Amino acid sequence: MNTVMKTGGQLIVEALKANGVKRISCVPGESYLAVLDALYESGIEVLVCRQEGGAAMMADSWGRLTGEPGICMVTRGPGATNASAGLHIARQDSIPMILFVGQIGRDMKEREAFQEVEYRRAFTEFAKWVGEIDDARRIPEFVTRAFAVATSGRPGPVVLTLPEDMLVEEVEAPDARPYMPVESHPGTSQIAAFETMLKNAERPMFILGGTRWSEQAVADFQAFASRFKVPVGCSFRRQMLFDHLHPSYAGDVGIGINPVLAKAVKETDLLVLIGSRMSEMPSSSYTLIDIPYPKQKLVHVFPDPEELGRMYRPDLPICAAPAEFVAALKDLEPPAAPIWAERKSALHDSYLKWSTPPESGPGPVRMGPIMQWIEKNVPDDAIFTNGAGNYATWLHRFHRFRKYNTQSAPTSGSMGYGLPAAVAAKQLFPEREVVCFAGDGCFMMHGQEFITAVRYGLPIITVLVNNGIYGTIRMHQEREYPGRVSATDLVNPDFVAYAKAFGGHGELVEKTEEFGPAYERARASGKPSIIEVRLDPEAITPARTLTQIREKA
Repeated sequence: MNTVMKTGGQLIVEALKANGVKRISCVPGESYLAVLDALYESGIEVLVCRQEGGAAMMADSWGRLTGEPGICMVTRGPGATNASAGLHIARQDSIPMILFVGQIGRDMKEREAFQEVEYRRAFTEFAKWVGEIDDARRIPEFVTRAFAVATSGRPGPVVLTLPEDMLVEEVEAPDARPYMPVESHPGTSQIAAFETMLKNAERPMFILGGTRWSEQAVADFQAFASRFKVPVGCSFRRQMLFDHLHPSYAGDVGIGINPVLAKAVKETDLLVLIGSRMSEMPSSSYTLIDIPYPKQKLVHVFPDPEELGRMYRPDLPICAAPAEFVAALKDLEPPAAPIWAERKSALHDSYLKWSTPPESGPGPVRMGPIMQWIEKNVPDDAIFTNGAGNYATWLHRFHRFRKYNTQSAPTSGSMGYGLPAAVAAKQLFPEREVVCFAGDGCFMMHGQEFITAVRYGLPIITVLVNNGIYGTIRMHQEREYPGRVSATDLVNPDFVAYAKAFGGHGELVEKTEEFGPAYERARASGKPSIIEVRLDPEAITPARTLTQIREKA
């Protein structure tokens, strides 16, 4: 192994390059100046962000769309705590990510020095592993471990803290090498047992979720579903894992689930979870599957053994990554006359009806026809991003995802995610259209990252649904405390002027028929764009108005 004298900052950057890192997001800080200097001629693209939460969400989006760890760098104290919002998303969503945090000097610890935080205590709940590099010679070891931990088993975020004085030390260290991915494969006996269980089932159901999929795995599973004629659902905000117009697609197993699909999940005699944890949201608050002993016969495929049997006791646990499990299904032969085809078709027909937007609604702007326009005029490979709020219902219920890697949205329900995720997606796939759905409350959480899109020439299109309220909270408020409105009204800026002030393109939609032309102008502008859609707050859900919710309560 070749060894030469290098600073800790140089070793960090060389380790990133050795592991194939092409881009990072950051907010700069004096605590890691040596790393910033080493990045100067590194060839790694640096996206300078305006708030550490947005920077961390960009890294999450890169990890979500590539399967490789997204990289984020922030300074100590408030920089790190700001970034914790993105860490929490990556943890709950099983997204590989590495957050590097500048740290106080080693000789200042335990004095409550300027911006001092002990991150191993502070971030244990947010990360798979939190490490601090006290010796620059160990940088290759720590960075290799960070990549391995972030991507193995159930993927997730890792935090590495970098003491400021360590980064300027000159030391001898070996040349960095890339980490080696660890795959988990199903055993032949497990595949045989699965095949027997499937062929003996009368009402099987598959639910896809989680991470560690690939484009090939998605295509192969769709081919499997075609051969076996089985119904397939996708877990909450993992809809890009199956073509929604495939005849086997049964719908989104998430918030506001189609009652027909919920009934089918409960009544299935063989439930196959592939990659999904089936946590609170996709399980309808743990009502679809009994804990700990499901009524359904359960096959649970997951890449981390600690998850298998943690909530649901499976009849057949298989510790395998989704891509590896799907690869093992290629040689299975379907029954001569599958008995599941009729049920599969009925569930798909129900999905098509459920996902057809309503034409009517209160106010001069109706989201149903807007979604119909989007379905007809936005390419199948467009990437949709969103944060959290009732506005997102229009996207996740009525947009029919056709291709893999077209969705970047937090299953953790974090507001503010959509805009930074869109910036990251457009930087990663500049040739594809990227559409951010946001509510007025959600957008303002990280709206400042619109300038990041402008700075780097990333023409994202933001559909900003403005109803002047924190909509989801108001909906719950009217249901639980009808008529007692408290802390849910908003005062908003002129979003068209906001877009233009940042150097982008702005449009205002106050009537349904204005949306299509506004979108076309935004697309033609070649600039990051905001299309503000003024929606009546009464249009709180596709099915019920605020008044109806209040009156029922």
